[in-house]
Amino acid sequence: MHSSSKSLRGILLLGLLLALCACATAQNQQTTAIQASTALDGRGKVLHNVRIVIEGGKIVRVEDGASAKAPVTYDLSGLTVLPGWIDTHVHITYHFGPNGRAQDRDETPEQATLAIAANAWKTLQAGFTTVQSVGAAQDAPLRDEINGGVLPGPRILTALRPINGGTDRDGNQIPPDQLRDMVRKLKADGADLVKIFASKSIREGGTPTMTQEQLDAACGEAKAQGLRTLVHAYRDSIHMATVAGCTQIEHGTFATDDDLKLMAERGTWFDPQAGLVIQNYLDNKQRYLGIGNYTEDGFKLMQQALPLDFELFRRSVATSGLKIVFGTDAVAGAHGHNAEEFIFRVRDGHQEPMAAMVAANSLAAESLGLGDQIGSLAPGMQADIIALDGDPLRDITAVRRVVFVMRNGVVYRDQARSRR
Repeated sequence: MHSSSKSLRGILLLGLLLALCACATAQNQQTTAIQASTALDGRGKVLHNVRIVIEGGKIVRVEDGASAKAPVTYDLSGLTVLPGWIDTHVHITYHFGPNGRAQDRDETPEQATLAIAANAWKTLQAGFTTVQSVGAAQDAPLRDEINGGVLPGPRILTALRPINGGTDRDGNQIPPDQLRDMVRKLKADGADLVKIFASKSIREGGTPTMTQEQLDAACGEAKAQGLRTLVHAYRDSIHMATVAGCTQIEHGTFATDDDLKLMAERGTWFDPQAGLVIQNYLDNKQRYLGIGNYTEDGFKLMQQALPLDFELFRRSVATSGLKIVFGTDAVAGAHGHNAEEFIFRVRDGHQEPMAAMVAANSLAAESLGLGDQIGSLAPGMQADIIALDGDPLRDITAVRRVVFVMRNGVVYRDQARSRR
């Protein structure tokens, strides 16, 4: 996306974006105080009548609202305030082209750039202030433009490009040393993590694509390089990736109770999508059908997997010590709707609402290695703060009603103004 990355500065409504960035800089330098009658701290506690004081984009203190001296900048009383959500698995660049399909060979780089920037904006507006995008070279320039203040969007961590199984294009097994080289190259190119496909797609049955020796090599080298590993795994690959010491298992359909217990024992993070990704595919079937493995048979397999994923999620929640984080696998059609996954998890996966919130706050932050920076309302943390019109602990559909979004101390959404 070299031409697209240049376009990010040139074609995206420059006047508006520059105004946003100038406003963001000014906001970031001010002392800001948020008054909250109800706040979730991101770690499982409910706070009442607090004032959150922010300086330089960070929370400097959380005070008793009755005795706080800092003047109120944003009165969010009557709303539920909490840390910005973290989605540990998205594909932020995936979008529908001008033809309305998930693949459009006639799409121009400029059109792609606009769509990708729109994904970032919609995701931020939906309350997600950090995402982990796991598999496209376009992620890197988008990450850098957002970090540089050129574009508004969530903080992005990226895998740049995935390791697609254990065979090359000719079907030959990739030697372990070559996999180690691939990991080192990702590190040199600026990847924040390594994404590994250890199984085929669920649309192809999800059978393993890597040997134990290959997974040991890839995850072992990543650990040596200081990189985390997210492994796309179904069936036997779940056990293999856990034994290999890989950081996080994605999807996990067909996992046994023994697989779940082993992950809990080894401290392996688990991101079992409860419903959003498959439901999004089913809702947008005509936009995907006929592209790659998006066949009629593939859609039948996804339809069959949906109740299996609900059942897996319920078993996961019941597994003592299993670290379940929030991830959606958001692709084209799902960006900005990431919070629907909360509803699937609570309604169909039987997860407690507070646990669902924590999974997208402090627990997700810890899984990213950023537990001391984001995911909690506490002094020293980045001022990533959102507010909901409603209480998600009583009505999980409140996650659809995000009315306030702040990232790094900068406000990007304030529909709560009409209440003040």
